[in-house]
Amino acid sequence: MSVAVSDAMPIFEPTHLCIVVPVLNEAQGIQATLQALAPLRQRGARVVVVDGGSQDDTRALAQAHADAVIEGPRGRALQMNAGAALGWGEVLLFLHADTTLPEHADAHLLQALSQGHVWGRFDVRIDGRPRMLAVVAAMMNLRSRWTGIATGDQAIFMRRATFAQVGGFAPLPLMEDIDLSQRLCAVGPPACLRQRVLTSGRRWEQRGVWRTIVLMWRLRWRYWRGESAHSLAEDYR
Repeated sequence: MSVAVSDAMPIFEPTHLCIVVPVLNEAQGIQATLQALAPLRQRGARVVVVDGGSQDDTRALAQAHADAVIEGPRGRALQMNAGAALGWGEVLLFLHADTTLPEHADAHLLQALSQGHVWGRFDVRIDGRPRMLAVVAAMMNLRSRWTGIATGDQAIFMRRATFAQVGGFAPLPLMEDIDLSQRLCAVGPPACLRQRVLTSGRRWEQRGVWRTIVLMWRLRWRYWRGESAHSLAEDYR
């Protein structure tokens, strides 16, 4: 990534960053996810956890490690919109509950935005036993660079003004990250950061790596052909 710095472009500080974490029944791992954000909070970033109606101890466990824990309508897209609606921060980062940011993620993304990008994402690494997960992650990163489309696993970030400009996340039960990426690409190309987030490989391991790969490609293909995200979500479940 090489972009000339504009004199008119503000230089953001970590205090301008808001990290939105949508959760649903994530008691097993939410503390580790949020504890990993402690250095960013010490530098001024604010963390908002948006619960979609957990039936376990997710909200109670998150309280000590976030600046706010709120309840939102169930659905990742709706929860992320609810977190953004608090109005904190000039920069928004949407982080899945099973994903860990790389060291100094705040500095990397703020630098990218200060160099002219209005949105971006990180490369991803998938944590899990199957060796094929490394190939899956590599293909995700390459596909994202070629197409400009990011997935939620890659920790999408953007200026708040840009988020408002494109209308936030559409109320979709699936493919909300692809839908948002398409609208963001109309505003500008993403900053594709080489630093890697670490995301859980649990869905690949639970369903089987190859079965999950085939399923996701089939769903994306049907989405590109115009099929409703609501019908795709039924098949995904």
